[in-house]
Amino acid sequence: MIELQYFTQDDFDQLIRWVDSEKFLMQWAGPSFNYPLDKSQLSEYLRGANNNQTDKLIYKVVHTETGAMIGHISLVRIDRENHSARIGRVLVGDQSYQGQGICRQMIEKIVKIAFEDLELHRVSLGVFDFNSAAISCYQKAGFKKEGLLRDYRKVGDEYWSLWEMSLLEDEWSARIN
Repeated sequence: MIELQYFTQDDFDQLIRWVDSEKFLMQWAGPSFNYPLDKSQLSEYLRGANNNQTDKLIYKVVHTETGAMIGHISLVRIDRENHSARIGRVLVGDQSYQGQGICRQMIEKIVKIAFEDLELHRVSLGVFDFNSAAISCYQKAGFKKEGLLRDYRKVGDEYWSLWEMSLLEDEWSARIN
């Protein structure tokens, strides 16, 4: 139903349209971008990505039947020495595809890249504690909560807490066999 393809400059406008508020930008990308998201920030994000020696792989999510870009996901902080990486910037941006299991497919595909292609041992991610749909998706894909970082980010007048989650290669392998 979906495939991951490298994110390119041609995809910038669509992603910018999806990120429509400062709070949503924080939820999606943490503090790595400033609102409003723009092409220069995305160019910097993409610089050095998507090659054999990179520490980040950045993907658009394409619906295989329509060819439409419907989301975004990245695998960052790829550490080949310690065999670890971090999933980030997970987004099913086209709302008509939300609630259809697309996020879980995205996670499963990027985890497969991490464990099979890159031969990693550990994949982690962070998710704000109020994002129950994402937490449920990650748990269904095998991720385990490691700990809650309380009041991790100040957003406006409130503090957001962040769950750290991870999946190890043997846990993933046991799930697919």
